[in-house]
Amino acid sequence: MLCRLPRSWCGAGSEGICQVRLRVLKFGGTSLHGRQNWNCAVRRVQSCARRDHSLLVVVSAMGRRGSPYSTDTLIDFAESFADPSPLRELDLIMSCGEIIAAVAFSGALRTAGTEATALTGGQAGILTDDRFGEARILRVSPSEPLRLLRQNQVPVVAGFQGVSEDGETTTLGRGGSDITAAALAVALGAELVEICTDVDGIKTADPRLVSDARTLGDISYEELFQLARQGAHVVHPRACQMVMAGGVPLRVRSACNDHPGTMVTAGRLNNSRPVTGVAHAVDVGQIRVVGEHDDAEQVFGVLASAGISVDMINVSPGEIAFAVNGRLLQRAMRKLEKAGYHPRGRSGCAKISTVGAGMRGVPGVMARIVQTLRAVGVDILQTCDSHLSINCLVAEEDVGRAVRALHRHFQLDRMGGSADER
Repeated sequence: MLCRLPRSWCGAGSEGICQVRLRVLKFGGTSLHGRQNWNCAVRRVQSCARRDHSLLVVVSAMGRRGSPYSTDTLIDFAESFADPSPLRELDLIMSCGEIIAAVAFSGALRTAGTEATALTGGQAGILTDDRFGEARILRVSPSEPLRLLRQNQVPVVAGFQGVSEDGETTTLGRGGSDITAAALAVALGAELVEICTDVDGIKTADPRLVSDARTLGDISYEELFQLARQGAHVVHPRACQMVMAGGVPLRVRSACNDHPGTMVTAGRLNNSRPVTGVAHAVDVGQIRVVGEHDDAEQVFGVLASAGISVDMINVSPGEIAFAVNGRLLQRAMRKLEKAGYHPRGRSGCAKISTVGAGMRGVPGVMARIVQTLRAVGVDILQTCDSHLSINCLVAEEDVGRAVRALHRHFQLDRMGGSADER
């Protein structure tokens, strides 16, 4: 396969031609926690290599809080000396978890007979802005990964990080290893990026809430993006945007079994059902402000200047209603009060999102959602919708009932199927 680097991603040193059939594999922190999972990841790489693919691997920090090298453990360690640590220094220590994982994983591959070299995000060519803790990628100059690939090596890249134009280490935000994998896959013209995790694929709902949630065989980029941004934490929304823009297929699968997982492409195979999945997000706050349409610009301007993002916006004569991150509710209220408004806030809310490309242009989906939630005693506090999703704000204690009822009503327990091996 002849791969050309998209000009918008090319930086100095990229030759532009990559004579390889390249796959990018990303392993999450739970997939690298414990000897059994570690061995599964090594075998996955070897299995792909035997299929005549060149491979680039992206790794997250190993394990969760409490594990020696997890991101949260490193943060806790830094803040045991200084609370709070400067964002620049937090990025420095947070980047260490992925670097440790990259060095260890490349060593494990070499021990297993596969030539590999560890790279930091900066060494892999990830150039970012200087927003510590939430950096955005400006461009990718993957000359070093290309050099290693041409030497038949496996570059093992530390995810979640890059380097600014001033040479500062930056991190891409939680879930940022997905972004690293997507960015490198697009820049190198990969034929596929695989997110290897601890579940079989993308589910119709959170299996912790819905015992009969199914693994989807295929899904569109747009549907995955909506599920991800509405609370499903399988793939980072920005990673989904990148592969969608670059036209790189994405697969989500388990690192430790042969289930084909979920294939994500431009269009899924079956749009006959209006709903593909139900996502949810907790710790949401609702704010209502008495005011006219003309007040909306000032209300949202006050919040924007404070760096507070808003969601589920409803502007009507006499009232402006919206949702914010629950941790920012009181701060948002104080900012609005200082500006002369009298907001009413409600904490302990959750957003339930019904997502599906099949609902586009289909009448009656909202009516079915309202009837279903009413039948199980769930009050809807607020709604908003797009052509791919209908979102309902409810009390947090109603999340389980709401998700299970919608999952049952739209017969999502009958969905699923196997994605074809590509």
